[in-house]
Amino acid sequence: MSGQQEFAGRLKALRATLKNSGLDAYVALSSDPHLSEYLPDHWQGRRWLSGFDGSAGTLVVTADFAGLWTDSRYWEQADNDLAGTGIATMRAGAPDVPGPAQWLANQLPEGARVNIDGNVLSVQAHRQWQEALSKKNIRLVSDRDALDGIWTPRPALPHEAVFEHLPPYACRTRPENLAGLRTAMREHGADWHLLSSLDDIAWLFNLRGSDVSYNPVFLSYALIGRTEARLFLAQEKIGAELRQALAADGIRIEPYEDIAGALACLAEGQTLLVDPARTTIGLLQAAAFAAKAEALNPTQLMKSRKNAAEIENVRAAMEQDGAALCEFFAWFEAEQGSRRITELTIDEKITEARSRRKGFVSPSFGTIAAYAANGAMPHYHATEASHAVIEGDGLLLIDSGGQYLNGTTDITRVVPVGRVSPEQKRDYTAVLKGMIALSQAVFPEGLAAPLLDTIARAPIWRTGSEYGHGTGHGVGYFMNVHEGPQSIAYRATVTPHSAMLPGMITSNEPGLYRPGKWGIRIENLVLATPACETEFGRFLRFETLTLCPIDTRCIDTDLLAADERAWLNRYHEHVRSRLEPLVDGPALRWLVLRTQAI
Repeated sequence: MSGQQEFAGRLKALRATLKNSGLDAYVALSSDPHLSEYLPDHWQGRRWLSGFDGSAGTLVVTADFAGLWTDSRYWEQADNDLAGTGIATMRAGAPDVPGPAQWLANQLPEGARVNIDGNVLSVQAHRQWQEALSKKNIRLVSDRDALDGIWTPRPALPHEAVFEHLPPYACRTRPENLAGLRTAMREHGADWHLLSSLDDIAWLFNLRGSDVSYNPVFLSYALIGRTEARLFLAQEKIGAELRQALAADGIRIEPYEDIAGALACLAEGQTLLVDPARTTIGLLQAAAFAAKAEALNPTQLMKSRKNAAEIENVRAAMEQDGAALCEFFAWFEAEQGSRRITELTIDEKITEARSRRKGFVSPSFGTIAAYAANGAMPHYHATEASHAVIEGDGLLLIDSGGQYLNGTTDITRVVPVGRVSPEQKRDYTAVLKGMIALSQAVFPEGLAAPLLDTIARAPIWRTGSEYGHGTGHGVGYFMNVHEGPQSIAYRATVTPHSAMLPGMITSNEPGLYRPGKWGIRIENLVLATPACETEFGRFLRFETLTLCPIDTRCIDTDLLAADERAWLNRYHEHVRSRLEPLVDGPALRWLVLRTQAI
């Protein structure tokens, strides 16, 4: 059976289930009970139904329609993945494309019933769906999952071991983390706090795991009281020694599946603090008797602001990462044209180079190695079945990162293969100017991070160009490569938690993409740090943390202003001085060559 026939068969089985259950539509989200970005296979229902494996997308299936909503990062990929499946690509964000909830409200009759599994639907999203569908008296059915009867065999839950993040890499103690959290709980009048988000739990307890690809986290829940802490996870994940260490800090280990029962036992009159964006409606409904207080998980802000020891560790991790990249790029330039190199080869070699570096644990996300037209898809992913050979003339975009015991990295560079056209140089230079502009920004402490976005975009807008993704996301400390609460994206909703504050590490990654031709993105990680204090208040600036040359062969130097040239030359001098002691041979020669002043 072909792939297209297989997916068509699954849709047919789902539609039969919907009909037998009196349901008019099914919605498959890109989420799990922990509302994670990267999902274990057990919760990859949308991928199983459609074949689309992008990280963001919502699949809607009715009796006579199937469509997958995804944003501009994935439009081209969705067209390719969904070809022949009977599933339409719905270009989310396009002016003529309503969102999936509004589309269902427009298409379904009064009184229809729509199934979304409440166990993977956030409280916040549940309210939004309810509001959209209630206008047509459409009922949202969230107490079941129509896939349960047809998805067989369904992948098992991961059961990887949990390990402790220890000093000198762990720079805060569990008691310190718990004390800070309990202070925030008292401010909200909460007796208990429920945590479902895996990065918050791992950070709080100084624990790490490998249940989720690229993120050093483990499947768990936490229920924090004013005097006790309960960690719910599969018992075999925790060894006896670690169990004793946790017990010494007042942390009780309980079975993963017991969380709903624990919530049901909360007494009437007690208050449970929950984050509606990071807690599912299915789980919250178990806490029937407790009063609810809603706020951003306090750990989100606590872990976003790295302390001085963590920042020093991150700087050291950046040196190791930069040295690995010198080795990789020296290899790539030496071998280019003399051996067959594909996008898959890039992924293999860059991971090999990192694996030789101190503290390396794993990639921090799936490497994006995108040559020529593939670079125009911001989240392109090469596969064995579909990938490009690096040959001829074109631009190679490489977005990659590493998880180190002392930090998390994320970097994008674009390098030339063969001849670079004047048009490519103009685009590359516009993106570089945007990245430099944000790198040099000085702004009030506490400024809403989305407002910084226009600084990076202005040089690109001046060329009449735009890009669909945000310019910056928070980055964890040996933790998720994407974390909040800060986000440099003008399309993002500004909230009280959007402030850019000292100690936050954020990406700086403007881009420009020409479908069918090339894509350009230049990315460094930056640290928000004090700049000055005047009668007008405190101001911040960005310290660039990433250490890797920016390829000057792609620059139209006539388009750079004097201060932009100066910034680039200072950056390259800094990169060379930091990395020279860590490399030798071809890597050192490449570093010296690629950091020459312009």
